[in-house]
Amino acid sequence: MNLLNMFSIIRRVKVVKLNSTSQPKGRFSTRINDGDYLNLTIWPGKTDPSAEVIVAQIRRREGDTWETVGRLAVYRSSDGSYTELPDRK
Repeated sequence: MNLLNMFSIIRRVKVVKLNSTSQPKGRFSTRINDGDYLNLTIWPGKTDPSAEVIVAQIRRREGDTWETVGRLAVYRSSDGSYTELPDRK
């Protein structure tokens, strides 16, 4: 194997590795009453990238940490149907 082929293989491995971590399609946040924040994040589906997981959270600062006060997650399939996801434990 020559050096050019090795570089090509290494480059392909790096691309796969970089794409393996999920990044949100969109992220929005706004401050609501008394310092709480409403966050909306849209994630690509894990098995179907054309599907989406839409997560809405209300977060509050408690001392040095952030606490999630409420959370709603919805799955939008590639055919456009919506399903509420169960709470995370």
